Amino acid sequence: MHWFTKNTDRVYAKTKRAMSRVVGILKGKKRLDEATLSSLKSALIDADLGLSLTDEAMAHLQTVCAQGVDEDATLLETLKAFLRGFFQPVKPLSESLMPVVLVVGINGAGKTTSIAKLARYYGEQGHKVALASGDTYRAAADEQLNYWADAVGAVFINRPDTQDPAAVMYDAYGTAKQAGATLLIADTAGRMHGQQGLMDQLKKVKRVLGKLDAKAPHEVWLVLDGSLGQSNVTQAQLFHEALGVTGVVLTKMDGSAKGGALFSVAKMGLPIRFLGSGESSEDLQLFDPKVFVDEVFA
Repeated sequence: MHWFTKNTDRVYAKTKRAMSRVVGILKGKKRLDEATLSSLKSALIDADLGLSLTDEAMAHLQTVCAQGVDEDATLLETLKAFLRGFFQPVKPLSESLMPVVLVVGINGAGKTTSIAKLARYYGEQGHKVALASGDTYRAAADEQLNYWADAVGAVFINRPDTQDPAAVMYDAYGTAKQAGATLLIADTAGRMHGQQGLMDQLKKVKRVLGKLDAKAPHEVWLVLDGSLGQSNVTQAQLFHEALGVTGVVLTKMDGSAKGGALFSVAKMGLPIRFLGSGESSEDLQLFDPKVFVDEVFA
């Protein structure tokens, strides 16, 4: 995991540029006038915080100003503390003999590549990782996941004779246990073309895993494409309502992602676990809210 120790600037660069106007408006200030309020609202919306969170942030700053800003604090530090407060602490993986992580998200978000990165990361942490190929509707999904499993030293499990993701997961659970895996990461479809909708299929997968292990899946991690901005908030709401998301992996942070939508997702109470960047299996970073906020508002 050394890649990010050298490339943090590149990962946060787009978000940092998006927030630079906010920094310029608030840096050193302890009071807000009408002109500052107008400029700040525009800058926060441009940085992809979304209208609702922007209004909430501005109301918070106005309240603080009315009460009097601490002598040692500036409005920029006040805003940083406000936004940082949305991030939930990340719990360690279950102590189950073989935790099951169900990875969900729309097609194109980077699920399969993220799974490869996660497999490499947890392999380096001492886990024997198994990867279940549950994206049965996407052409070449098996081949792609098999390639990554070989590349990172994980056990690859698929079932080419069925398009039922739940059947794949049923077999994958037993196969992974027999192989001595200590972590099962399951890929899923982002779009279905059968009679049932995506969420119904994912709920079925979750039910089947629950019959094999009452606590499975132990985690449901949602992969979001950082470049999609506020649409990620809607995605997060839908997946969370259907499946109970326990963590978020934000991808493509080195692309056009402004990063501001991450605050809105965090505000939903969803822990942000990892940031992804690039195509290499090493390009994954454990998310640290303090580092993130300090970096993008520097």
